[in-house]
Amino acid sequence: MDRIFLERLHVDTRIGVYAHEHEALRPLLLDLELAWDTHRAGMSDRLADTLDYAAIANRLRELGAACEVQLLETFAARCVEMLQREFGITWLHLTVRKPAAVDQCAAVGVSIERGWEPL
Repeated sequence: MDRIFLERLHVDTRIGVYAHEHEALRPLLLDLELAWDTHRAGMSDRLADTLDYAAIANRLRELGAACEVQLLETFAARCVEMLQREFGITWLHLTVRKPAAVDQCAAVGVSIERGWEPL
C-alpha cells in the first residue's frame, strides 16, 4: 500500500495537566503516515484523485486551535478520529511531540497506529 506523509506539522493548542499550561497556546509537532492508493493520482495528475496535504494540515491546525485537553493521548485520538471520518483514511500512524515539556528533554510524545492497512 502506498503511503502519504506529513512531517513536523506545527499545530498550536491548549494542552497540559497543569493550569499554567492552558494560559497560552503550546506548539505540538505532528508526523503523519497515511495509507492511500496513489495509483489513480499518479495516472491522472489530479488533486481530486489523492489526499490534499494542505487540507489535512489545515484541519489539524483548526482542530488544535479549538481543542483544550490535558493529555497528548486525547489530542492524538481526536486527530485520528477526524482524519478517518473526514478524509476516509483507513490506516494511519501518528506521532505527536510536545517540545520542551520536560526539563533536559527535547520533546515528549505519543505515537499511535490505527485502522487496517489493506494488502
